[in-house]
Amino acid sequence: MKHQIRLNVNGDDYELLVDPWRTLNEVLREDLNLTGTKLGCGVGDCGACTVLVDGKSVSSCITLAVAVDGKKIETVEGLAASGEKLHPIQESFIEKGAIQCGFCTAGMEMSALYLLRKNPSPTEEEIREGLSGHLCRCTGYNQIVEAIADAADRMKTDRGKGVKP
Repeated sequence: MKHQIRLNVNGDDYELLVDPWRTLNEVLREDLNLTGTKLGCGVGDCGACTVLVDGKSVSSCITLAVAVDGKKIETVEGLAASGEKLHPIQESFIEKGAIQCGFCTAGMEMSALYLLRKNPSPTEEEIREGLSGHLCRCTGYNQIVEAIADAADRMKTDRGKGVKP
């Protein structure tokens, strides 16, 4: 029997009928056409599917959609406030060469957002710890760590301009 759920995804409200075994990842990708969130391992080990649920970092591949009824979901599509200007995290990932194939990027960027909201000035060690649980086979992790450190600096500057992280 399907369940009706309500989600706020990237600021937009949705009411959906979903089977109780469907994951948040499936609902985001298949029902809402938000395909930036990837499905990697399907068991919560690779980090490609990371989204924020009520501000907390979660693996959407092992989170049931019915478990997030009434919650606020943030995906990579919601990072940029408009379709015209990228978020500082996205800008830094591009400029520092922290993306290659791009498969893990959305999850990494969402974990970076989670980390920088909690800790606006992380050390390199704290950034690396914040990325634990993410697998990237293309970049190594140095460029990603550099990008997150750079994004932290950009976000501090943007806060001074009244821009919300």
